[in-house]
Parts: sequence; C-alpha cells; structure tokens
Amino acid sequence: MTKVGLVGGTFDPIHFGHIHLALQLREKHGLDKVLFSPAYISPYKTDTTPFFSAAHRLNMVKLAIEPIEGFEVFSYEVEQKRVSYTIDTVRMLVNSYDKAQQKVSLHLLLGEDALADFSHWKESAELAKLAPPLIGSRSLHPSLPQNLFAGLTPIPIMEISSTDIRERLLRKKLYCGHLLPKAVLEYILANQLG
Repeated sequence: MTKVGLVGGTFDPIHFGHIHLALQLREKHGLDKVLFSPAYISPYKTDTTPFFSAAHRLNMVKLAIEPIEGFEVFSYEVEQKRVSYTIDTVRMLVNSYDKAQQKVSLHLLLGEDALADFSHWKESAELAKLAPPLIGSRSLHPSLPQNLFAGLTPIPIMEISSTDIRERLLRKKLYCGHLLPKAVLEYILANQLG
C-alpha cells in the first residue's frame, strides 16, 4: 500500500512553512510521496484573486519542491480553472488510483490553522473519510472530533505568512530569502513579480 499525502493551498507564494509542514508529516507518518496541489481559486478567497497568477504559483511550487525526493506537483486544480474544492480533487485522485488498480492510502496534510474552518469545508465528513487528515500542530486539541484527533501530529511550527512575504517584497522591498526557497525568490525577481 502506497501512502500519499496531499497538500493543497493557494501558495501565493509557497514558502518554507508549507514545505516544513509537509516534510514533518511525511517523516512522522512514513508517507511515500506528497502531492502539492495549488488551488486555482480558493473557495474562501472568491472575493479576491491571488496576487500571483495560477501559472506563476504552479511554477513556483515546482521550483520549491524540485530538490525534495518524493514531493510532486499536482496541477489538477489549476488546470480546472475554477473554484477549487478539496473534496473534488480527492475524489478525482481516488478514482484515478482505483482505475490504475493502485492500492493507495491517501491523507490530507493540514496545518493547525485549518482546524477552525475544516467542519465548514465542502463535504468535510466525506473528505475526512476518503483522505483522513494528518494535522501538524504544536499542541493537542482534546475537543476535536475523533476523525480529526487521530491524525493530530505534534511538530515544531514555522510561523510564516504568504501575506507577510508579499508585504515585505512589494511594499518594503525587504529581504525574503529566509522565508522562501532561493529558486522561488529568483523566479519572482526574474519575472518582475515583486
């Protein structure tokens, strides 16, 4: 059985916090590979468009994870060119693995910041069944429902925000090499995105 993790997000831009979370959960749960799935448009951000285009965000994710064995880009949501619901992506993945007759244990990889809203995600109960979440957290949350509590994983948390990175790059023209991979920063500068 292949153990696969799925990390979704806007990745506007991808940063070391995203990569750290995925690495920690992969190592602690023995995942064989991790798929990074940039959203075309997040259902929680339909009133604002991402700062970087979907194509640029996809390219930056590729550059960020390229050196890490077992990390792959999954471009399905960007290719759909519509609001991205995680349940739809997970169903598509489950169906494709079934058609290929691959035995896969799929897990959604989340940071603890996603816990507050998870119950409001589209078909969250079904999502938790199809891809039981593994949640990187600095503390235990005893009040969580059992289907989420089982995947709670204590890890050191890196407090990095894509919003703060954009602020540093655009408004203040400050150094950001400590927050995101060098290849991503060089991409942003080379394409005059920041």
